[in-house]
Amino acid sequence: MSAASAALIDAIDALLPQTQCQRCGYTGCRPYANAITSDGVPINQCPPGGAALIEQLARLLGRDPLPLNPLNGHEGPPTVVWIDPEVCIGCARCLPPCPVDAIVGAQRQLHTVIESWCTGCELCLPACPVDCIHIRPATGTVPTAAENRSRYLSHGARRERAQLQRSAELAALPAAPVSEPRDPP
Repeated sequence: MSAASAALIDAIDALLPQTQCQRCGYTGCRPYANAITSDGVPINQCPPGGAALIEQLARLLGRDPLPLNPLNGHEGPPTVVWIDPEVCIGCARCLPPCPVDAIVGAQRQLHTVIESWCTGCELCLPACPVDCIHIRPATGTVPTAAENRSRYLSHGARRERAQLQRSAELAALPAAPVSEPRDPP
């Protein structure tokens, strides 16, 4: 990848809201920025960014603005998730999909959302087996793209450290004895 191409990806990524919601069809904002640059993907795939983002991307890239692609969702006010404490069973399935670690809890414990961190990505919704997670309009401070990016990178680094630790623990286990196959009776 050339330096000019990398700089353009950085510029596009800097404009994106960093909600990491995957509504654009990519695994996060950075992969979408890369696809816009490398694959010529349309600039109208980000519902959280909406029309304002499309205008900014059009100016940056010298493209015509397009209406938001309705297949990716619709533009609206910022949202957050709320976990109903009367219904939450503490399964912890909502924790891994949250790209910014806005959900706090542990196995068999009540979970809650740090609203000022929540990007409204909705990735936790399908993970909940009891449908205790609900979308609400954001009423407090909405996180900035820079805050979202920082938390997303911290989330990824934490998961990578956990995976490396798990791999090291497994490697340190004694090898299980191999038993010889027996002939059937």
